[in-house]
Amino acid sequence: MKIRHLLLTGALSLLLSAPLASLAEELVILHSNDTHSLIDPDRDGKGGVLQRKAIIDSVRNAEKNVILVDAGDMVQGTLYFKYFKGDVEYPLMNMLGYDIRILGNHEFDNGLNDLAKYYKNVKAARLSANYDFSHTPLKGMFEPYVIKKVGGKKIGFIGINVDPESLISKENYEGMLYKDVISTANATAAYLKNEKKCDLVVVVSHIGVVKDNDKPTDYDLARASKDIDIIIGGHSHTLIEPGNKGKYPSVVENANGRPVLITQTGKYGKKLGYIKIDLDALKNITPDKFDYELIDVTDRFPADKLDNKVAAFIAPYKHKVDSVNNRVIAQSMYDLKSDDRNGGYANFAADFARWFGQLKLDSLNGADGLPAYLDMAVMNVGGIRQNMPKGKVTEGQILATFPFSNHIVIEAVKGADIIDALRVAARKGGEAVSENVRVVTDDDNNLIRVVIDGEEMDPEKTYNIATIDYVAAGNDDLTGFGRGKVIWRDDVEMSVPMLRYVEHLTSLGLPIAPDLTGRFQKQVKK
Repeated sequence: MKIRHLLLTGALSLLLSAPLASLAEELVILHSNDTHSLIDPDRDGKGGVLQRKAIIDSVRNAEKNVILVDAGDMVQGTLYFKYFKGDVEYPLMNMLGYDIRILGNHEFDNGLNDLAKYYKNVKAARLSANYDFSHTPLKGMFEPYVIKKVGGKKIGFIGINVDPESLISKENYEGMLYKDVISTANATAAYLKNEKKCDLVVVVSHIGVVKDNDKPTDYDLARASKDIDIIIGGHSHTLIEPGNKGKYPSVVENANGRPVLITQTGKYGKKLGYIKIDLDALKNITPDKFDYELIDVTDRFPADKLDNKVAAFIAPYKHKVDSVNNRVIAQSMYDLKSDDRNGGYANFAADFARWFGQLKLDSLNGADGLPAYLDMAVMNVGGIRQNMPKGKVTEGQILATFPFSNHIVIEAVKGADIIDALRVAARKGGEAVSENVRVVTDDDNNLIRVVIDGEEMDPEKTYNIATIDYVAAGNDDLTGFGRGKVIWRDDVEMSVPMLRYVEHLTSLGLPIAPDLTGRFQKQVKK
């Protein structure tokens, strides 16, 4: 793949400062995915809407034809969404001038009515080929594709969305019909190429490149396709480097042996994807010859080069967020990673759930037939959204780490169903379980046994567990928990008792210092 380094070197200022004349008719596609409400830069100065806007504007200044695309999950993950529910992110996406947008799974977090309220004001082309919204509040808001005419060429864009089963709470997409990814994308791409005479077909996808419970990935789609040229992806938070031939290659062959360019920028808006296409050479050029780059979104632009209108819009929301982010409530002894499926943060979450569940049982003292004792706790690692660096911990960090509107529940579940769910968790590399549980696997992450309080779990026994309503419904592919019976549900969102737990530790003079030992353990070979 031909890779230009213009955007990544000292020539950046030349490209981003003034329009450039070009003899060839070219198209630039800029793209983002999984920005997850990161409005401000992170601790390292990476990401942030103002810097992304400055880069976008500069590229538009320098290039004649620019199309800006987002591949979903632009909400959820910081206090901006937790407090303001979309009032910040949706207007900002309009202000940045996105041309094409698709839905991620987290756009559904507050239900279809809420989504319709915000999406009716979206200025970009709204695409989904495999979601049928005919019987939902989103009826009429989405099209399967859009054709952009650039330099005498037709560029077709198709929206493709993830299977919601076991990923999105059922009540949050009620009435929506899901259609198969590969057959829908291929049929739409063939129609665009053969009937609409598109010169280039681009799929904007939110299905990811990491295999999850046999659901199709962007790679599966590319290999099964004949008419797709580019896949702009999201969902799996994967950074696909230009020209990479390793674990996540940027180019794969389709069913006819032709190359398909697959892109994804990671997460949190720390990179902006850049694809440059010579439209005059399309008949003789393949996607592996396109210029594909990842632009670092950093603080390269000084304050006087940032968009004042965007800054003014963000300011009142930022004041509220900053006030919470600056309130120190605890100390952490360790650097805890949100994506460690079998480590300290997972242990912290599960041990909190067990503490809180038992606290509630003690206070209710057998009311409504509730048990006296909680056997264990389980939490989903996917609900942990931010790292916790060693040192000071603020209220905002805790709230943003557990941002979802989940509630702690106590559920009665048969041992056999718990074992089934933990078998799935083991294949994924782990899940959050309380300190009295050990999940024993072989070297290939196949479950061998579940041990609770030093004894093997009894498949016929019913156990009382603390978890969240999302897990109790069998989501995140933990379907075994969906076969249990919820016997108590807390009235407030989980983040409230989580704050109480952290403050309780502080009141005792204790730091946040979870057990770092993995609770999913390989069988010791004799």
